Amino acid sequence: MPAPALRGAAGRLTRGCVHRAELVRHASCSVQADRGGAVIAVAEVRRFIADAMKAVGTAPDRAHLLADVLVEADYRGHYSHGLNRLELYVDDVSDGSCVASADPRVLRETAATAWVDGGHGLGPVVGRFSMELALSKAKEVGVGWVVAKGSNHYGIAGWYSMLALERKMLGMSFTNTSPLVSPTRSKKAALGTNPISVAVPAGKDSYVLDMATTAAALGKIEMQRRRGQPLPVGWAQGPDGAVTTDADLAYKTQCLMPLGGAEDSAGYKGYGLALMVETFCGLLSGSAYGPDVRRWGSSGETANLGQCFIALDPAAFAPGFEDRAADLIGKLRSMEPADPAKPVLVPGDPERAHMEHVDQQGGVRYVAQQVESSEKLAQRLQITPMKVLA
Repeated sequence: MPAPALRGAAGRLTRGCVHRAELVRHASCSVQADRGGAVIAVAEVRRFIADAMKAVGTAPDRAHLLADVLVEADYRGHYSHGLNRLELYVDDVSDGSCVASADPRVLRETAATAWVDGGHGLGPVVGRFSMELALSKAKEVGVGWVVAKGSNHYGIAGWYSMLALERKMLGMSFTNTSPLVSPTRSKKAALGTNPISVAVPAGKDSYVLDMATTAAALGKIEMQRRRGQPLPVGWAQGPDGAVTTDADLAYKTQCLMPLGGAEDSAGYKGYGLALMVETFCGLLSGSAYGPDVRRWGSSGETANLGQCFIALDPAAFAPGFEDRAADLIGKLRSMEPADPAKPVLVPGDPERAHMEHVDQQGGVRYVAQQVESSEKLAQRLQITPMKVLA
């Protein structure tokens, strides 16, 4: 199945929703447009990513799939998982730790479940294969639960959960990652940022949760570092185990705090969620797990990530699911806000606002350091650099 088109953001949200133009002004819950730097057309970013992957021997169809996944991240405002991650893919394919030609294969399956070996292939290839398999099972028996081992970084978890929306199903996607997160009370990292994504259809509307189980993903710390800005309190620890707001120190230490931060602010709940994802992804699939996953930035060693993909067909349950979902999110958006300047949103609204902002300015705005890094990568791979619009 071809990769889904980038999702535009036109018109009104349904059922008492906030107008999309208002979301552009107010949706600051988790996704913010970068200021400064340079604007680059979405199609040009996609071309550049595909060219970079083809330059290291990736087949064109797989290079374009990867480009779609990474561009979608930037289009939706998740800059930590888009162009920012391209060099990771290039390096992993170049040193052989990621096998770009590998095809996923099913090792074991039942009517509703499957265990997949990704063969250390490209994460988006493994992820799309596994999510499509989960969707086909859900169509037949109401639910599909697929786990994969031998995978790699797969971009934003939401790209896979959103595949379910096109089939009027609920989609879920999880992955374990490099050990970057300290369990509550620990000085050292032992779990990954272990993201969770849930996509829910609601008639012409939807809501899409796509979040790390940490206060912030490492990529967000990397972006703060690129911007030269300090971290909010509760994102990361320094080498002594104390909370730090120094982005450089946090990036070097690579010891993030679980969602909630310190123990006295309920960080143990984020720790529990990260452990849940590790169970779904690492333990069920037989991949590397916990502190044994390849460290961030290691070269030549396979990542062997574990991933989990779930599809649910609402038709297997009470009739009228989408109407109720639309009604619920309409009621939530219509709640009186504590601050009149900040309307109540649902998961996915900040991303919709960011997509509309990108459409209005004619492309994605990247910070100057990101553009410079991409130009250096273009020189290294001897490919055409991205054309800057403004």
